[in-house]
Amino acid sequence: MFFLSEIEHTLMLPPHLLNRPLDEAIKEQLDLIFLDKVKFRLVMFRPFVGEIIIARLKESTVDGLRLSLGFFDDIYVPVPFLFSPNRNEPVPGHKNRVNWIWNYMHEDYSVDAEDEIRFKVHDVSYPPIPLEPKDVKPFAPMVVTQGSLDMDGLGPTSWWG
Repeated sequence: MFFLSEIEHTLMLPPHLLNRPLDEAIKEQLDLIFLDKVKFRLVMFRPFVGEIIIARLKESTVDGLRLSLGFFDDIYVPVPFLFSPNRNEPVPGHKNRVNWIWNYMHEDYSVDAEDEIRFKVHDVSYPPIPLEPKDVKPFAPMVVTQGSLDMDGLGPTSWWG
């Protein structure tokens, strides 16, 4: 899930940033361009296909679930990868939100926002970096495009005791 890398680069700090605290100016430049003669260790989150991870529900729509790890919110569980049989019910007062419900042996189990959700990584993509800023959502350098809840032990941890 996490990988440790060591990176070394040369950073040019523009004069207009010299009136700011040095750590803020460096961070801003590192965010814009990754050129620096600062040597540091980098811990990267990179889930592998088949990995089981626990996350929290961020959003629930007719398209499926969006999960969050707190530091990473681009995890999607599309409807075909949800538990089966399932159904969704609209959330009163919320236009695009639904509750997903799994019916198992004539009993309903719903996915609640408070639950920790165990999922399996099926696909990870690394979209190309946009060359021009657009009026769209912020760029995500990595997206778990297919998480799965359709195996025993997956889904809200409260279901499994």
